Amino acid sequence: MKAVLISRYGPPEVLRVGEVEKPNPRKGEVRVRVHATTVCAGDVRIRKADPFFLRLVGGGVSRPTKVKTPGMEFAGVVDALGDGVTSFAIGDPVFGSAGLKFGANAQYVCAPEVLIAGKPADVAYERAAPIAFGGISALHYLRAASLQAGQKILVYGASGGVGTAAVQIAKHLGAHVTGVCSGANAELVRSLGADAVLDYATHDYSRDGAIYDVVFDTVGKSRIRRGVKALKPGGAYVFAASSLLSYILVSVFAAMTGRIKVIGGIARGRSPELAFLMQLVTQGKFEPVIDRTYPLSDIVAAHAHVEAGHKKGNVVILVD
Repeated sequence: MKAVLISRYGPPEVLRVGEVEKPNPRKGEVRVRVHATTVCAGDVRIRKADPFFLRLVGGGVSRPTKVKTPGMEFAGVVDALGDGVTSFAIGDPVFGSAGLKFGANAQYVCAPEVLIAGKPADVAYERAAPIAFGGISALHYLRAASLQAGQKILVYGASGGVGTAAVQIAKHLGAHVTGVCSGANAELVRSLGADAVLDYATHDYSRDGAIYDVVFDTVGKSRIRRGVKALKPGGAYVFAASSLLSYILVSVFAAMTGRIKVIGGIARGRSPELAFLMQLVTQGKFEPVIDRTYPLSDIVAAHAHVEAGHKKGNVVILVD
């Protein structure tokens, strides 16, 4: 089968498409013939080994030995079942996550049954594929922050993969949403339901007197002092993408003062959460935003676009 291969850590050019053996599902796994996959922030980080500790995930200090093919999310058709799988049958359309094993940027991927959900026939594969990273991340952190109807949330990086999902899911939960993004993406974020949109280049959200129940930093660029200043006592500062040092500093501040809650770590979601998000999609309450689509052969260009940091929503790879 064809798969994207990482020869070493580095820039997008370290990637190539090559031929490898088709994987066989282990106990509790499902093999999926992939129709659509994505390039998300996690793929860029594992390819660059940035931060450095991701080399432990990749399996090698100088080059990856465990993660040889990137790709965290996918949509396709069940091709084979491992022992003990009961939720799916061969031929079922599905979508889901490969987790930290990666491997979805390929014609076939094996993933745990618990990280997969059924895909309705009227939802295209390219729409379903981005749900498992941006959608799950947003849902996980919003639930961890205990966001309630009527509360105010600021989503920093509101035009990215996680940000566009967070805006829509927060609105579904009944919150008042302020999105922070570039001026060029303001109309997109507004169209997703944001009640207010701020241009990060011209507006310091911590200086206008607005106080939020939740500040959700999806890109690691909101600045610690701004986020803390804009939170009410007991509010939640969510780090979906930030440096380990920043997370430690804010966590220490929160522990010493008791003023705010700090939420970070790895977002987790399984089949029930995937099914919930798909239900929102079919109800017209959540739409995975797609910036660009690329064929598998253009994986280097896709990574370069994501790494540039200006994508709107998600970048989808069409495999089949």
